[in-house]
Amino acid sequence: MKVNTVSVIIPVYNRGSFLRDAVMSVLLQTYDNIEIVIIDDGSTDDTYRVAQELANKWPLTINIFRQRNLGPGPARQLGTQNSYGEFIQYLDSDDLLLPIKFEQQVTSLKNNPKCSISYGISYQADYSFDPFVISGPIRSTGEEISFLFPKLLNERWWTTSCPLYRRSLVQQIGSWRNLINEEDWEFDARAAKLGTSLVWINIGVSIRRINMSEDHLSSGGCTDKRKLAHRTVAKKLLFSYAITSGIKASDNEMQTFAKECFLLSRQCALLGLEKESSIMFKLSRDAATPFKKYGLSYSLYRILVFLFGWIKAGRFATKLRNML
Repeated sequence: MKVNTVSVIIPVYNRGSFLRDAVMSVLLQTYDNIEIVIIDDGSTDDTYRVAQELANKWPLTINIFRQRNLGPGPARQLGTQNSYGEFIQYLDSDDLLLPIKFEQQVTSLKNNPKCSISYGISYQADYSFDPFVISGPIRSTGEEISFLFPKLLNERWWTTSCPLYRRSLVQQIGSWRNLINEEDWEFDARAAKLGTSLVWINIGVSIRRINMSEDHLSSGGCTDKRKLAHRTVAKKLLFSYAITSGIKASDNEMQTFAKECFLLSRQCALLGLEKESSIMFKLSRDAATPFKKYGLSYSLYRILVFLFGWIKAGRFATKLRNML
């Protein structure tokens, strides 16, 4: 480990032009002690050539690794294993860092040794408009929050480009999981389970860019069978971390989580994912209060499942809700 160095891990798949922008936003930081690790996740276009050009131009700063197309989690893990900085920044190739991010966030962590993550304000640039429109703060990045849970149970309230982690925390969290959806949420939930303290800085640190292409990593979470299946895995893990952290069924966050899992069960049914639909229904009941888990909604749904099976029950319930 090199003290004071920030390691920037950039997974990329078929996004050569976006990769240039992401890398330049790192190189333009007011903080000089930086390394960039690019992981080409099996690109089939000119992305690897673009990465090579960048590495040739800044050979002391940029390293490149390649892997077959395994997804963002394994790519970030490969980058982490091949980096050496005291601090770690994960950056999606779509997004941008604002110039004083590292200078301010490293300082905040140095001044707050009990905190292991620094975060600040993130903005969103929507390219469906011409010219593009910037809004923010997005999610909850404009709020000072001391711990990830319980809010993290219901939403990943920052973007991947927002937080800066201490390497010591990343080592405690463990390896990125091989999920193609909500893998970043699950990763942060493990940090939440550890009781990680956060430090907030009241400045802009990053920009999330959307609607630049049709294949954003987070799209298709309700329509892609594989992504939906991976979401069910992430939700089960998230629930176990929340229980370990002391979140109770009576808490508002857990009640909201139960409703989200019930909805996810029906979404799985719409795509014919019987096993996942069953798992999410059970998880929803496990998260619900004793009064609700034996209440009318769950009881009627169980009757529908008994009569028609998980797929037809989910589709019928969805149609019924849409009619009401």
